[in-house]
Amino acid sequence: MPYCEVDRYQAGDKWEGVRLFYRRYGRGATKVLLVIGLAGTHDSWGPQIRGLTGSMEPADGGDEPEPAARTDEEAGAPADAPAPATATEEEDVGEGIEVCCFDNRGVGRSTIPPHKSYYSTSIMARDALALMDHLGWKKAHVFGHSMGAMISCKLAALAPHRLSSLALLNVTGGGMECFPKVDAQMLSLAFRFLRARTPEQRALVDLETHYTKEYLDEEVESCTRRAILYKEYVKGISSSGMQSNCGFEGQINACWTHKVTTKELDTIRAAGFLVSVIHGRHDIIAQVCHARRLAQRLLPVARMVDLHGAHLVSHERPQEVNNALMDLIKATKSATAPHEWSSQPENTSETGALISARPVTLTIRTGEAGNAAVAVYNLLAKLQLSFLYVIGLIVMAFEHVRNIVRVTKPVRVAAIESS
Repeated sequence: MPYCEVDRYQAGDKWEGVRLFYRRYGRGATKVLLVIGLAGTHDSWGPQIRGLTGSMEPADGGDEPEPAARTDEEAGAPADAPAPATATEEEDVGEGIEVCCFDNRGVGRSTIPPHKSYYSTSIMARDALALMDHLGWKKAHVFGHSMGAMISCKLAALAPHRLSSLALLNVTGGGMECFPKVDAQMLSLAFRFLRARTPEQRALVDLETHYTKEYLDEEVESCTRRAILYKEYVKGISSSGMQSNCGFEGQINACWTHKVTTKELDTIRAAGFLVSVIHGRHDIIAQVCHARRLAQRLLPVARMVDLHGAHLVSHERPQEVNNALMDLIKATKSATAPHEWSSQPENTSETGALISARPVTLTIRTGEAGNAAVAVYNLLAKLQLSFLYVIGLIVMAFEHVRNIVRVTKPVRVAAIESS
């Protein structure tokens, strides 16, 4: 199996290696690194792998042996030292596209470090960079989804010279922006997610958070997409196993502590590569307003691609997403100027895609009344953020209390009757 050691962490009195499981698809001079989001595994990129390479057959064959044990000399090497690439990995073969996708630390077949301090978007960006070194890739188009888009932003700021382009799917700025819109549906989903203990329970919640209702209710042959996807989700979760609490809490911590600074955004803008911000406008997890704000802050190198879909718009609208990704690759190859890339006029396709480089703004021209309305709106926005923060604290406190009760709960011992 293809693994790459990217980091080391201390476990008691010894050091353990962090290994990432990865897969490669297709062959070609164009390299694409796909970075998946929270609780997702590498195979979540299926529609994009097929769209970019035309095949779902792993280029590595899937039969690579486990890595040999490290020698004493290797064990003394720096944790971030890249593994040497093989000759075949360094070769560019033709004009095709080679894709690599992987399981982030904390999920799937990759290492699950035991403490949340070993998880952050910066740490996982260094993981991705180490994987590129392992593959012998000097540069790559980096496409990230959700938490993976946050990681990709950090990677772009950390090593801008290693990116050919950047695509951010269903992205937010982390922290408070990770909170979804609070309504009855979301509260119900959050409660059911925390209580999910089986693949069947988890699959039901995932479907409602990842797709729009109209997409799930579409008839496909003799049943709905919901029924088909439910079986696929249960099968997928059952085969890979439910994500461990440790891995999930670590990745949640990475999202919660994520923040892209103004300096990092300046670095990305100045790097010279093009950026595409792709979002499902009906996403209830990552609200589209945050993606629009990020795209605006990345002007003039960024283009906003607004699609009719939800959080997994890459699955719900695969053709439109793949077209947007290919447009980015082609624009990079043709050395399209940033202002030409970002100033494409608005247009709405039959499939509901809206491409816009400029954020939608609302201007109120009613004098004092307008100013008062804006002030009230801003106050309500701040109150909503405060409310969300309190909700977050309550949820975290509830989880801590539940864990404490679980540990300290006395063991019931049956009485032994004397003879």
